[in-house]
Amino acid sequence: MNACVVTIARTWLGTPYGHQASVQGVSCDCLGLLRGIWREVYGQEPEAIPAYTRDWSEPQGVERLLGAAKRHFRDVSDTPLAAGQVVLFRMRQGAVAKHLGLISAAGALPQFIHAYQGHGVVESPLSAPWQKRIAARFEFIERNT
Repeated sequence: MNACVVTIARTWLGTPYGHQASVQGVSCDCLGLLRGIWREVYGQEPEAIPAYTRDWSEPQGVERLLGAAKRHFRDVSDTPLAAGQVVLFRMRQGAVAKHLGLISAAGALPQFIHAYQGHGVVESPLSAPWQKRIAARFEFIERNT
């Protein structure tokens, strides 16, 4: 499953950034990227996505993104970093998790795929500053079809 989701994520590379969008090759944000991967793996999305602001309820301290990840993925935060893991980030210490991506390579030179405002969907080094921001890691769950 992990190799499959990395392959799918790479087909989204170059998709322009668009807040709340999730259309491969047209526009997406970080959640839209993950939604697109989900649809290719499982079909229909697991729940309706309500409109959301760019601050992800940060002023209210509501962990909307983290809560959704806990509902639909397996938490692997206590396991080694591995390709195919969904990674959530806190952009500031003490803030809510409001950015996410998919680990595309682990090991000595880890990388992740994410949709980043001003850049679109890119594959970036999981550098020390990014690693310090990791709030949680999850995996897609194998499902019988």
